[in-house]
Amino acid sequence: MAPPTATTNGANPTPSTIPLSNALMTKFKPAKIFNGAVEPTPPPTPGGSSRLNAGPRHITAITFDDRGDQVLTASEDETFRLYSCKTGKHLKTLYSKKYGVDLPRFTHKNTTVVHASTKEDDTIRYHSLHDNKYLQYFKGHKQRVVSLEVSPVDDGFMSGSLDKTVRLWDLRVPTCRGLLNLPAAPVIAYDMSGIVFAVAVNQYSRILLYDQANYDKAPFLTITLEDPTLALISYPPRPIYMTSLAFSSNGKYILVGCSGDAHYIIDAFEGHLLAKLEGRIGLERRRMDAPQNIDPVKGSSGEEASWTPDSKYVISGSLDGRIAVWDVQNLPTRSGQVDLKVPPLRIQPLASLDGHPGPSRCVRFNPRLAMMVSAGAELAFWLPDQSADNEEVARELLRRK
Repeated sequence: MAPPTATTNGANPTPSTIPLSNALMTKFKPAKIFNGAVEPTPPPTPGGSSRLNAGPRHITAITFDDRGDQVLTASEDETFRLYSCKTGKHLKTLYSKKYGVDLPRFTHKNTTVVHASTKEDDTIRYHSLHDNKYLQYFKGHKQRVVSLEVSPVDDGFMSGSLDKTVRLWDLRVPTCRGLLNLPAAPVIAYDMSGIVFAVAVNQYSRILLYDQANYDKAPFLTITLEDPTLALISYPPRPIYMTSLAFSSNGKYILVGCSGDAHYIIDAFEGHLLAKLEGRIGLERRRMDAPQNIDPVKGSSGEEASWTPDSKYVISGSLDGRIAVWDVQNLPTRSGQVDLKVPPLRIQPLASLDGHPGPSRCVRFNPRLAMMVSAGAELAFWLPDQSADNEEVARELLRRK
């Protein structure tokens, strides 16, 4: 099941490049679904507390290595599972029953990851997939780590926790090299240069941009995320709950993933709210039939929204299992003083792709290959369907005449 970026010519494989286009993005379909990607929920024990509103266990996070050759999942059954993106095969399963596992992130070696713990303590662990050993422990957080990112350029990484702190680390040193105290639990992201990082603070609707070299100084830009269109739905408007941040590859934009029904794109230089990505069902709830909370919550949101590698498209999972694809190549340009009353451009999905069974709570595009991965109760590898449809064939025949 090799993705279409790798074609074979005789005996020598020759890589070919496929530009992502509107036509191609609408043709993605599940090429393989791994039904056993998560162990089933064990039957409830008498007198034991059943998880509220639980349903089946989910994959909670996915990560690609730098080359896009492998993808690793972490799930509520306390396992890592490693898959080959080129062959579509499951390579190995590793267990972390003692500490639990969440937010795995490949380092710049494809055999090591850092990950957060879900029980025992709140230590971040540096783990070798090759021999299933811990290489280092990073202690310091007093509550669960909810955001974890590896620097795109070096061995640094960063973590955000429910203890309302951001810690900066280096893989080679077990003690943290930087600490930010914040008024609420943070969500974090690096820009592609590794020079700048962003910290989102819920309850205050603020995104703070820091210079990596001067993190102990005040943020050089403070962005307020306010959506004037929310007042058209209810008044007072329902607060936005931010669950992920991602810079575009050119560094111009920040994708703000939210647990509600919309995501946002913000200008990264001045903080203008440019676009509202609509047309999906948010992941505040775990199941479609579950009631919605009055106040917004994180739910199972946080890993479902991401850019394609060229930053021309944004993809996102949804509670109904569909994958929404938005074309963001023609965003408005704004400059000067930020006016919070100016409504964002409201963008509907270019495509809403069917095929994923259950909620699609993790969606990522491969950094090097024309494939994407989605996960929830099951895992799916998506490839573009290259077979020409009847209309295309007919147009080609007419053109030749």
